Amino acid sequence: MTAPSTGPSSALPEGGPVASGASAVTRRRADAAVPGEPDRVVPSWVDPVVAQASEAVGGPWGRHAVTGQALFWTPLRVCLLFTVAVLGLAWAKQAPCADGDWSGSKQYTHLCYNDAVPLFGIHGQDEGLVPYLDSAVEYPVLTGGLMQLAAVVGRAYDALAAGPGLLPDTVPVETYYVATCLLLSALALLVTRGVLGLTGRRPWDAAMVGLSPLLLVHAFTNWDALAVALTTFGMLAWARRRPVLAGVLIGLGIAAKLYPVLLLGALLVLCLRAGRLRAWAATTVAAALAWLVVNVPVALAAPENWARFFSLSDTRPANPESIWAMLLDLTDGQALDGPLATGQTPSVLNATVAVLMIATSAGVAFLALAAPVRPRVPQLAFLLVAAFLLFNKVWSPQYSLWLLPLAVLARPRWRELLVWQVTEALVWLTTMLYYLGTDNRGIGVEWFYLSVGVRDVVVLVLAGLVVRDVWRPDADLVRRSWPGTDDPAGGVLDGTPDRFVLRRRRLVAA
Repeated sequence: MTAPSTGPSSALPEGGPVASGASAVTRRRADAAVPGEPDRVVPSWVDPVVAQASEAVGGPWGRHAVTGQALFWTPLRVCLLFTVAVLGLAWAKQAPCADGDWSGSKQYTHLCYNDAVPLFGIHGQDEGLVPYLDSAVEYPVLTGGLMQLAAVVGRAYDALAAGPGLLPDTVPVETYYVATCLLLSALALLVTRGVLGLTGRRPWDAAMVGLSPLLLVHAFTNWDALAVALTTFGMLAWARRRPVLAGVLIGLGIAAKLYPVLLLGALLVLCLRAGRLRAWAATTVAAALAWLVVNVPVALAAPENWARFFSLSDTRPANPESIWAMLLDLTDGQALDGPLATGQTPSVLNATVAVLMIATSAGVAFLALAAPVRPRVPQLAFLLVAAFLLFNKVWSPQYSLWLLPLAVLARPRWRELLVWQVTEALVWLTTMLYYLGTDNRGIGVEWFYLSVGVRDVVVLVLAGLVVRDVWRPDADLVRRSWPGTDDPAGGVLDGTPDRFVLRRRRLVAA
């Protein structure tokens, strides 16, 4: 039997979500708005955190209130406003470090450390040097391009300020950092826009990005927002059934950070299950070509400087926020490769990380092919990126931004996401206090590792909840939120019948 509809998030008919093989006619009927009901999910009706927060402004949205009639304050503009407000707070946090005067360990005591300010001088951008061509940069090419763009904008401002004197005069590093933060702010707004386009009938889920504590903490720590924005818009292009454009954007994302390649892996197994490998091939070829177009000219012009990112990735030891650093500390440095000389490659650690990622990827592939209903794209992408961060030898704190849009799309529940992001903020706080040192009223390594361990456990729990939603699709909030919903981010996969499925053996109780 079908329960009567009591709102936009009423449960689906018994038996779970509409099967991925449902006909187009059935899906159009299921997606039709219920007369007298909103055409979208109302957060204050379905999420206890939002319902409680709404009491500050008069309580949950009324049952007879009008939706979809706003001339200006649409969900997109409100979510962008949220993002602007959080970015403003993020800048207020970073402002003490903007001028490069980090005396008295200000970068740690004010929690405003960032990579842009010190690297401005280290890579010679204060002298006009160009990344890769004149200076070896440890980032992928497109990230170096963003660094150079900020330097060009900064120098243009400095030239104007030195002219008629109408503009405030600042030190070059501050101008550079302000330009960097403005560019990163634009990218953060694009991430919010891209997530909203992927939410289907749940546009207010994008507010989880705009109001993110993680964005507040790490919006301006590094240049990761570039890869996050490109990857999010690559997913949006895929959702709009434009696989070639999706590939170009994902390829550019890989040229900024390598992690977007994991999205291609998620799409591979989903397209295999749906028999849509041609679309995946078009996306992958486009991604490879886009990556080559960006990288080949730089590799030809400055091969050694271009290769620095790859050589550093190979020789880099475990960083303090990784599980491997904790293991090495517990074993007095005797685990894995043992003590290493400066620049020596941690071969055992590299091999261990590779084996764990291959095993995890195989497990995610099995989950995708054996689940009762084909998983949604963000669910698999979240699991792969989370596994990469957990097992990788480097988990710089700002890398967690990679997970933000994927987590919102995979499991849009305010409580769980806020708990996770609070642990990320705690890791940043303890990282700064740990680097400050106990002699300067900082903390010891044991408190730092405790916060990292708590964060890792919370990410594991969040991944476990996503796995449960995949294995029991009746628990998937996105699929339960509106009758007929399959995968708003699925593109050619949305509503497509399965072609290849691993049949699970049923366990019969004795």
